[in-house]
Amino acid sequence: MAEQVRALSIVDAVAEDLRRKLFGGDLGEDAVLTEARVSGMYDIARPTARAAVERLVSEGLLVRGPHKTARVPTMGLDDVRDLYLSRRVMETEVVRTLASFGGVTEGLRAANDELRQARSNVVVQALEPTLRFHLLLVHSLGSPRMDRLFSILMGDMQLCLVQLGSRSPLRTGTIADEHQEIIEALDASDPNAAVDAMRRHLDEAEGRLARLLEVPPQSTNEPGRHWLGDIGAEAGRSWKMPADGSDGAIE
Repeated sequence: MAEQVRALSIVDAVAEDLRRKLFGGDLGEDAVLTEARVSGMYDIARPTARAAVERLVSEGLLVRGPHKTARVPTMGLDDVRDLYLSRRVMETEVVRTLASFGGVTEGLRAANDELRQARSNVVVQALEPTLRFHLLLVHSLGSPRMDRLFSILMGDMQLCLVQLGSRSPLRTGTIADEHQEIIEALDASDPNAAVDAMRRHLDEAEGRLARLLEVPPQSTNEPGRHWLGDIGAEAGRSWKMPADGSDGAIE
């Protein structure tokens, strides 16, 4: 069977590679991306470089003030609070609606099983199944507009996690257990339990990140023991909502 490939314009390809560098940590906090720099990085014309940069500005992955150069935002405590405020508004209502349908897609179970299989305190490749769980949850509604809005929000979330991921270890089982409570509430068709489980999960996640920002970063000489683990390769691949209703794929 012939493999399917996706044709990309130069702007799409450059924006995708810049996105990969952002999520992989190759472009750190406050890194400046001038049109000249991007043009030189990819040997492309400046208008093309400008269009790629503006693509990421429109997604919130780069920021640019009036007459200012685009740069990578530094995620702080206010950003964490705002991200989780937005997620609570969306995801609690998503699970409330889904609970009335009953049942959970196998994609959700698979993502959580993948997360749980990571060894304790070594969260190698854990970022992708964590994000995929929540993206698939919203995707289960069958609303392309919700998919689009939530994908933008989770892009910000991914950037935040990449920037804060080296500050403290976290057992993957903690997240998987919280996900499992959501799954069980959805299986039981219990909207109130589903909302409570989601709210607890997001409250705990917000608290963990907030605490990281309230104390100085701590380094460790033990490889792979950060709470996001060895995220370089995996975090650089952004998970996109599929257009055809499938479970999606890593890009």
